[in-house]
Amino acid sequence: MKKWILPCTVFVLITFSCKKDDTRTCTTCTSSLSSTSFELCEESDGTASVNGDNTGTPYSTYLANLQETGVECGQ
Repeated sequence: MKKWILPCTVFVLITFSCKKDDTRTCTTCTSSLSSTSFELCEESDGTASVNGDNTGTPYSTYLANLQETGVECGQ
């Protein structure tokens, strides 16, 4: 009986700790000041990344600041 405690515990820990945390949502943004568009993503930790580079700034704050400067981001 004791031989099964450790393997069962490891199985349960692995099963419940492997949840889908790495989801990200992305959109394309454009500015009238530039002809180049860029990708803005909300990372799984809630921060914004631009073209794959994490800014470390909360997504909602980053998006609001972009929109204040006239950048348009679609869905």
